[in-house]
This record gives sequence, C-alpha cells and structure tokens, in this order.
Amino acid sequence: MMTAKIQIIIGIILIVALMAIINMIRKRRLELKYALSWLVAIAFVLVLDCFPSLLNKISRILGIWAPVNMIFFLGFCFSLMIIFVLTVTLSRMSERVRKLSQAVALNEEKIEELMKELSEEAS
Repeated sequence: MMTAKIQIIIGIILIVALMAIINMIRKRRLELKYALSWLVAIAFVLVLDCFPSLLNKISRILGIWAPVNMIFFLGFCFSLMIIFVLTVTLSRMSERVRKLSQAVALNEEKIEELMKELSEEAS
C-alpha cells in the first residue's frame, strides 16, 4: 500500500507534468494529436493515485495478483501504444517527404526548361 506522502508526491509530479504538456500544446511546441495519449495516461495514473484501491480491484479483475505487476503491465501496454503511434506517424511523414521531394524535382526540371527557353529567346 502507498503511504499518503508518496501519493501526494506522485500527485504533484503528475499535475506538474500535465501542466507542462498543456503549456507545450498552448505554445505549439507539441501537437495535440501526439500529446493526447500522454494526457490520457497522466489522467489515468492520477485517478489511480487518488484511489489506490481501484488499482487493486482492476488487477484482481484482470487476474494479476500483485498491483505492482499491474503497473508494469500498464506501462508496457502504454509503451507499445506510443511505439505504434510513432511508427504510423513516421510512415506517413516518410511518404509525405517522398512526394514533396518528387514535386521539388519536377519543379526544378520545369525551371531549367523555362530558363533554357528564355536563354534561347534572348539569343
């Protein structure tokens, strides 16, 4: 069982982290779609911090006998979710970069053709 002192410390850390993420979103240093999973995770852990008996109940329902193991399990699942979201984002970005580089190459080719036409007309 957690002591009240540890619960308060964890609660303060979570609230500070929540405020930092919200501030980063507000200043547009972090997009909401990437921060949403962190906000949900912090809110979930904050609820578990305020109601530690809830962690015991959830772990018993899932068949995990030690609540500490439940925390590690949830952390593992959250890590997998973040890795998946970042992989999808990276795939999208690499596709966009490929399309943009192709567009730039086509535009450069058109510019060269126009420059040739201009130099031929000027001659």
